[in-house]
Amino acid sequence: MRLSHYKRRGYVTEKTPIEPLAPLSRKLGGEVELYIKRDDLLPGMAGGNKTRKLDFCIADAISEGADTLITCGAVQSNHCRLTLAMARKEGLGCHIILEERVKGSFHEDASGNHLLFRLMQVDSLQVVAKGSDMKGAMESLAAKLRKEGKKPYIIPGGASNPLGALGYAACGAEILSQSFEMQLPFDHIVVPSGSGGTHAGMVAGMYALNSAIPITGISVSRGKEEQTRLIQGLADLTLQKLIDEKGVPEGKVSVLDGYVGDGYSLPTAGMVEAVSLFASLEGVLVDPVYSGKAAAGLIDMVRGGYFPKGSRVLFLHTGGAPALYEYKNYFQ
Repeated sequence: MRLSHYKRRGYVTEKTPIEPLAPLSRKLGGEVELYIKRDDLLPGMAGGNKTRKLDFCIADAISEGADTLITCGAVQSNHCRLTLAMARKEGLGCHIILEERVKGSFHEDASGNHLLFRLMQVDSLQVVAKGSDMKGAMESLAAKLRKEGKKPYIIPGGASNPLGALGYAACGAEILSQSFEMQLPFDHIVVPSGSGGTHAGMVAGMYALNSAIPITGISVSRGKEEQTRLIQGLADLTLQKLIDEKGVPEGKVSVLDGYVGDGYSLPTAGMVEAVSLFASLEGVLVDPVYSGKAAAGLIDMVRGGYFPKGSRVLFLHTGGAPALYEYKNYFQ
């Protein structure tokens, strides 16, 4: 893979741990061995998967002479938190546009990631209605900042573009290396699938490395067909950055959409159970929006016999725990 051809800031300095989920495995019958990749422990305020993506995106911003970052996300966005954290680390300005995908979900005095936005003194925070043209809103803000003499750089939601997705192509290589070092072959990998960079990067990276490990993405926001198209398209573009192939073969992208519930960020009974089980059995916090719904999918897959007996399954923990504190009413 051509990963070394692309600039990085060096935010990821060591491999994140792969740990057994022995108590959870036993709770679910003991016929499937579950493991967890702890990307919630990545650097950046409270960690999370966006650190790997921003490693490439912010390097590109700095190489272009940017002094200000602009990005967007949903209310309680983990990506916005980590972009702001890395901007502060780099001495850059940072402006955030939030989409209120659930009406009435934004509160000026909210806890979770919103508390962290305030602590890090975000340069500006704009909230727009569900369905707004987020790209257009960021471009308008960039034009305004240029008139003020700034040099803005736009990072898309989730840092989910081909450059950002390289972070998870690199993570795929990291997982294969750990699998070899630990003498622990995995039969399946389960990942959250939202804006797409994590899922698509893993698919592209594993394919470029000739890995045959199946990867299933648990959608947290869209139906199967729409999410599959999103991941396929981004995986194809990411692969073109890695090797001389046009795209990932059809069939490599697998999406399950049965755990979205009523919509993005809206709690489900499965998510509440998953968060509770991971906390009470493993001492691991998973967030209510991404890793919580993906964990609900993982648990249901094990219970439903999705994996053959004796399988070793790796769950990618993408972080996001700060958002959990805004959902405390669901865990009382």
